[in-house]
This record gives sequence, structure tokens and C-alpha cells, in this order.
Amino acid sequence: MAEQLAFDLPSKTALGREDFFVSPANATAVATLETPALWPNGKLVLTAPHGAGKTHLAHVWASDVDARLIAATELATQDIDALATRPLAVEDADQIATDPAAQTALFHLHNLMAERGQPLLLTANAAPGQWALTLPDLASRMQATNTVAITLPDDALLSAVLLKLFDDRQLKPALTVVKYLAANMDRSFAQAGAIVAAMDAEALQSGREINRGLAIDILDKIAISGA
Repeated sequence: MAEQLAFDLPSKTALGREDFFVSPANATAVATLETPALWPNGKLVLTAPHGAGKTHLAHVWASDVDARLIAATELATQDIDALATRPLAVEDADQIATDPAAQTALFHLHNLMAERGQPLLLTANAAPGQWALTLPDLASRMQATNTVAITLPDDALLSAVLLKLFDDRQLKPALTVVKYLAANMDRSFAQAGAIVAAMDAEALQSGREINRGLAIDILDKIAISGA
């Protein structure tokens, strides 16, 4: 079969509450984010492996409380006083360990948010003790912040994530394909994204259907490559 033209069209990521699947792996995190008034000192760190849904959950929380979202790496260029006037989610806070300016900005932001009684949500791949922050005052404040985690996915959550990733790309595989993938792939959200992207690319290039046969081939390729 002749190869078909493949167009690398961006997938549309759905980030609404209706697209977020609650399971035992994230139920505690969901319940905690629903009650910011109960967060000690009005702040919380949400941790999860890459691709586990912390960005999605942060967007849901932001929509619920009318919060702004900002990447931690952008803080050094922002008006911190203006940011601290409403609820705020700072994403990937563990990514500023080598950025003294961003750490200083987060330190001042943290203090202003506390003074004004505004809830502050921070997301990261790991707990604050593993962020390797070089600003001692910030490190101590982050380590004193309550943390809630999204854990590795159970079968139900992994299947839901796969379905969402396919839907983001406007793909509608049979449920049996999703169940096969969930049962045979690594229990990793990052790999779920890689699998769906690889299946989409192969289907576009070769004209194959998104079916179990393609799923088997992609899993074999990922296993061989060690991805």
C-alpha cells in the first residue's frame, strides 16, 4: 500500500471538569482541591508524575475559583503584586531550581498571597523537599506546605487517560483497543501519550486503522526502543 501524506496537525487538549476522570489514584487530590478554604495557610502543592493530570486538575481548580495560572519559569518577568490579588496556580514549581530570579519572585509572591488571604496552588513532579531550591527562605516555606499527590494510574484511570488522549486527536478507537493497551503497556501516563501519538502518526502515514493490530505493533516498537 502506498504511503499516504501525513499532516502534523496539533491535537486539541480538553481541560474541562467534564473531561477529568476521578479514580482512586486521584480522588484524594480532587477532594483536597475542592476545599481551598481548608488548606493550611491557604497553600497547597499538587504532585504527580509527568502526564498524570495535574495540569488538567489545576485548570479545573482555576475555573472553579476564578484563579489565574502561570508557569513558575515566567514569574521573574511578572508583576508579582498584581498576581497576588486573586487565587493563583503556579505550574511546574520544581523547574526553577537553577533560576534564582524566579525563586526570589516565588518567595515574594508566596508572602503576598499569604498576607492577602489568597489561595496558592503549586504543581510539581515531586514533593518540595526534592526541588533543590537554592533560596533557603523559599525552600523552608515550600517544605512547610501541605502536599497532595496523584499516584500511578489504576486500570480505570489509565483507560480513561488513553481515551482522552485519543479524543484530543479526534480518534475513536474501539474500547477493546483501549483495554488492550491499558493491560499491556507500562503503568505510565507519559507512555500513554507516546503510544497515542505513535499510533496516530502511523495511521496517518500508512493508512492503517486504529485497531488492536496497530496497538500491538506500536507496543512492540516501544518495547524494542526502550521508550
